[in-house]
Amino acid sequence: MVQLPDSSRDVRTDLLVTVACLYYELNHNQQEIADRLGISRSSVSRLIKEAHDLGIVEIRIRRPVHRNYRLEQALLEHFELQDAYVLRTSSDQHEAELLAAVGSLAAIYLQRAIESMPPRTCIGIAWGIGVHATVSALPEDRTRQIDVMQILGSVGAADPEIDGPDLARMLAGRLGGRHHDMHAPVFVEQEALREMLYHEPSVRDDMDRARSVALALTGIGTVEEEAASFLRAGHLSSAELASLRSQGVVGETVGRFFDAHGEWERFAINRRVVGIDLHDLRCVPRVLAVARGLPKVASILGALRGGYLTVLATDDITARAVLELASATAETRVEPPHT
Repeated sequence: MVQLPDSSRDVRTDLLVTVACLYYELNHNQQEIADRLGISRSSVSRLIKEAHDLGIVEIRIRRPVHRNYRLEQALLEHFELQDAYVLRTSSDQHEAELLAAVGSLAAIYLQRAIESMPPRTCIGIAWGIGVHATVSALPEDRTRQIDVMQILGSVGAADPEIDGPDLARMLAGRLGGRHHDMHAPVFVEQEALREMLYHEPSVRDDMDRARSVALALTGIGTVEEEAASFLRAGHLSSAELASLRSQGVVGETVGRFFDAHGEWERFAINRRVVGIDLHDLRCVPRVLAVARGLPKVASILGALRGGYLTVLATDDITARAVLELASATAETRVEPPHT
């Protein structure tokens, strides 16, 4: 191969860069490039290949998050969901990667849903690591002007990024909207104190706005110690979790605890929670729940049976376990999904 002088190499490199930019950045076809440069179309094709071979052009394929459509369909049919997003996992993924990937799937649904909303629509947000993963994966589009409302009081989590106020602020910032805080803690010591708060004009306005959101984004929590969010946040002790389990509680969503059938009103702890209740949640047109992990299988199933979500984002291991538990317990949802 003849070695070109430096000046010749510079000219050649410039030609390769020019062809590559016209083709990949300006979307000119090969004939248009040939006409502009006064060369043949076959020469343009060879120059594009040479630009690849020399590393001037690099092609990077960004693979989408893989989904298990068969499990998605099974969830839709069994629980009459509006939609389901199930991550197809691989053996080399660790917990943080799985959570981020499920959050990315949930963000795909959220982005699609938001595209159909007019400006100033208000959506609701709860708290937790799954909700945070979803918000983190959502592309910024400030032209949407979508407002965001907390739908339960502030948890005061050790990691503020997963608490409602910060998540509402973060999501509203990405969507170019306003954020509205729930001006109260998630738990109060006595039911009477909660009733007093509900009579405060600011909290009453917050509740009215929270109940009227067009879409709610929430997680599903468990009362199993190894994955209990309220234990990590310091609101419940191990003994309190054990007591809830002994009463038949399997999980919670928007701070309300429920049993394997999705029933929640008989549990005294729910009368100390500030935020929308599960009757309110059923009235929200679209509820996206983000939850994964085997400790949450019973929780997810209870939430599905209660009709507290219309869209589930999870992974294939969790989804398969939920369907197996549903079949093993031969339980069906007694109330229809959102109307």
